[in-house]
Amino acid sequence: MSRNRPLIVAGIMSGTSADGIDVALVSIAPRRENGLKLELLAHEAFPFSRALRMDILAAMNARKTSAAELARLNWRLGLAYAEAVRATVEKRKIRLDLIGCHGQTVYHQGLPAAYAGRRFACTWQLGEAALIAAECGVPVVSNFRPADMAAGGQGAPLVPLFDSVMFAHPRRTQVLLNIGGIANLTAIPAGAAQERVIAFDTGPGNMVIDALMQKLYGKPYDKDGATAIRGEWHLPVLRTALREKFFRMPPPKTAGREQFGAAYTQRFLGLCRKISRRPEDAIACAGGLTAWSIAEAFGAWVRPRVGDAPVDWIVSGGGARNHYLLATLKAMLGKHGHSVKTSDERGFPAEAKEAAAFALLAYQTWHRQPGNVPSATGASRPAILGQISYV
Repeated sequence: MSRNRPLIVAGIMSGTSADGIDVALVSIAPRRENGLKLELLAHEAFPFSRALRMDILAAMNARKTSAAELARLNWRLGLAYAEAVRATVEKRKIRLDLIGCHGQTVYHQGLPAAYAGRRFACTWQLGEAALIAAECGVPVVSNFRPADMAAGGQGAPLVPLFDSVMFAHPRRTQVLLNIGGIANLTAIPAGAAQERVIAFDTGPGNMVIDALMQKLYGKPYDKDGATAIRGEWHLPVLRTALREKFFRMPPPKTAGREQFGAAYTQRFLGLCRKISRRPEDAIACAGGLTAWSIAEAFGAWVRPRVGDAPVDWIVSGGGARNHYLLATLKAMLGKHGHSVKTSDERGFPAEAKEAAAFALLAYQTWHRQPGNVPSATGASRPAILGQISYV
């Protein structure tokens, strides 16, 4: 594949919420004046079946699964990813050149910890890439995180390259906020070079909200934030919850179910019930935790580096559909003169952004170009990410 012609790349993403697969088909070509031109051609979403979602969630808790189950899940996810890509391509009648697959994270430890006599960081994403390549008939780039971690980074966040390519502005700071299971932001100072980009996970996005909805209402998530809107958040709950060690850590930092999974959710619910037994109040408090932790993270770690001028917030991910979350963020950030819009309002579908980011990372890898942003991940150097599975 020539570097001078556009490549049609499929990006595949399934996040910590484990609710399904997003596929983005992206045309990527070099610009004459340097840089890259990206065009989103199509985006489709494919929910996981209940059985597959339960298996994914069990895999995130090693006490509830086995090596055999993990092996089977790796291949089953490969089939699911391939089916999603094929369905998207066939529907849109588009010929594909390359696939970038993030895979399903079942464990992520961004900081070194002791194990068997050594200290190291590690990560694991499932979804057999060789199977995807065979099923779809094009090469697949996968396993993006390890190369950054081998260079001393935390392997996340990996979307800042895409954010800086698509949304950098010469005069205004842009903050790209993705609210998936975990919330993460990318701050691009006005007119900044890529090495000044700031990016990190801020804490739970939809993860605690979803877990409480399942526990209290038997529903997978709070559709449109309708349950939270009926509730009331309680400041003592949020103040106590925000004492969690993660929120006080400076970036670079990453989070997942290891920090904000079932055990954290149970503690959080206990805090809520000390003040209110109304289930809708617990959902409102979880939404408040997400919004407040985002605003606090910006104030602590981003504002000192970008100054007090108003910034443009661009929200993507499933949380961009939660009206309660958006209204709360607008209330918190608007008083500082910040604008808060969804990425749809800025011309890019909210659910497509992360999948499109992995299409770009696959393009970079294919052309032997770095895909990480060291200022975001903490890596000591730029790194070519991922491994290529050929047909």
